[in-house]
Amino acid sequence: MVDLNLVAILSGLAIGFLMSITGAGGAILSLPVLMFIMNVSLKEAVPIALLAIFVAAGAAVVIGLKQGVVRYKAATLLAVMGVITAPVGVYVAHQLTALWLQLLFVVLLFFVGIQALLSSRNTTLMQDNLYPNKAIPCEVNPVNAKLFWTASCTRKLLLTGTIAGFLSGLLGVGGGFIVIPILQKVSNIEYRMVVATSLAMTALVALSGVITYAIYSTIEWKIAFPFVVATLIGSMLGKLKSANISISQSRLTFGIISLFIAIVMCLNLAYQAIIHH
Repeated sequence: MVDLNLVAILSGLAIGFLMSITGAGGAILSLPVLMFIMNVSLKEAVPIALLAIFVAAGAAVVIGLKQGVVRYKAATLLAVMGVITAPVGVYVAHQLTALWLQLLFVVLLFFVGIQALLSSRNTTLMQDNLYPNKAIPCEVNPVNAKLFWTASCTRKLLLTGTIAGFLSGLLGVGGGFIVIPILQKVSNIEYRMVVATSLAMTALVALSGVITYAIYSTIEWKIAFPFVVATLIGSMLGKLKSANISISQSRLTFGIISLFIAIVMCLNLAYQAIIHH
């Protein structure tokens, strides 16, 4: 018989490692791993995934704050809306059937997988093409390296935090796959600062989701504890290797894995439909 603790540890190490080399978006892979490898139901897997995201992202944020790469004002603005909407996502998740949640997750995986593959071909932000006749919404002041807080910038960050928070609560995802590309499109912040800022928002929103789920249901700590600890260790190991992996390579890797898992989930849903027909 397979030792579930060993499976949880190995799965957590793999997820943590992928989170580090692919950026915050790697957190989206926690849910399918818990469901298919750990044989955990979707609604039980979500709080465990969120807890792992909180711990791993939180550790990265501490490092980022020490390095001075976290845009804490932007992260706070994103997190405020995320913390507000994450419980809404949790509530909606408990109103939907497991089938609908899995279908939504498959659609999300296909979306982020395709986006990652497309972005891997061009990792340089071309603001001139996006905003040819006006300033970038969230532009960094070259004099003091601070953001110009325009109304357009504030609106875009509030909307981004709202969407990321809702999806975090609904499907147990980190939200980095939304925050990172949007921050790159609407700002000229350095990529490492974009990732660090996204992780800060992700950690706070994930914590909000975990607390809300704890109110609705019981967290399976026998699985959660070894998985979360292993995810943290895996993310630290991945951090050592991430410097040797380009942004393009990490996005390509994430895109391929996301699409592969989405296809596997589609086949599983089709199989389940056939045997229950």
